[in-house]
Amino acid sequence: MASSPEADHAYSLAYEELRRLAQCLLVGERHASISPTTLVHEAWLKLRGGRFTVESELHFKRIAARAMRQVLVDAARRRRAEKHGGGLTLVAFDEGLDAPASTDEQVLALDGALTELEHRYPRQAEMVESRYFAGLSIPETAELLGVSVATVNRDWRAARAWLAAELRCAG
Repeated sequence: MASSPEADHAYSLAYEELRRLAQCLLVGERHASISPTTLVHEAWLKLRGGRFTVESELHFKRIAARAMRQVLVDAARRRRAEKHGGGLTLVAFDEGLDAPASTDEQVLALDGALTELEHRYPRQAEMVESRYFAGLSIPETAELLGVSVATVNRDWRAARAWLAAELRCAG
């Protein structure tokens, strides 16, 4: 997105929330290879290079969540390619999963599982990204996706179960 007043305004409004989410995503990171501020700023650089229209604050958070996911995955891939330990630690996705993603391999496995979920069940993948990376509530996710709260609850349970099974198979 080329820098525009509306995009900059949306970023200003969402910055503190994005930083809070980044802090949650990076809880327990062992080597502080990426700070919450760096994560938010790198995500913003990705956003500035894209072409999209900000439809609402929720929509902006959803897009920013995708950018943060890409930054985390890129960092894990770089560290893995360098043959270093590194080790992002994400907070536990949900109690349905056995443990937090604590190694680069787990971060990449989660990304692979989300990519596969996106191919099979696109709405569920959007929901996971909105809930996990953007920290949206169930009602906010329902509003963003244009579905009922009951649909979000149903899809959220299904997506969590599907991802848990995929990650167990990958591990």
